[in-house]
Amino acid sequence: MSQSSVPDFAELLRGAQRTAVHLEMRDRYGVGDEAEEIELFARTGEIDLDPTARWWPEWLGLVKETLARGVVMRRARIVSEPVTDYIRWEHAVTALNVDAGEQVRWLPRRNASDIALPGNDFWLIDGRLAMFHFFSGDGDWVAPGGEFTEDPAAVSLCASAFETVWERGIPHEKYTV
Repeated sequence: MSQSSVPDFAELLRGAQRTAVHLEMRDRYGVGDEAEEIELFARTGEIDLDPTARWWPEWLGLVKETLARGVVMRRARIVSEPVTDYIRWEHAVTALNVDAGEQVRWLPRRNASDIALPGNDFWLIDGRLAMFHFFSGDGDWVAPGGEFTEDPAAVSLCASAFETVWERGIPHEKYTV
């Protein structure tokens, strides 16, 4: 599928009919719009859980809109332990995702050694379309930032990996960092 024939991510999520699952596998992301908050958290331990601040209104609105259509949204994260400051921050702000209705689980990396995993984080929409995310070594987006595929082998790998991680994962409210 060519990059130009695929909708942007919000359109893609708006087109989901049953499921939207996301697997994250990095211990640190360096996405520019999070840098200030992460730096503050690393220095002070302070977090901003205001759902109207920064990028949250757009994301949480999209989540709520998607869930209102009956789509189930699940997010799983594979993390090294002890966790990085980034994961500590991410765990703290995940309360906003959960409050919006996303289901989130965490899997310690030591429990993922025997799982066949794709090489990149991904979203899987309705078990038919995978969107891979590409990041630099420092964790920032790499242009164009993602790739979409409906290739049955890639989609099957993503589905199997996600479901295995999900089964082994610890629900957000029970996982401590």
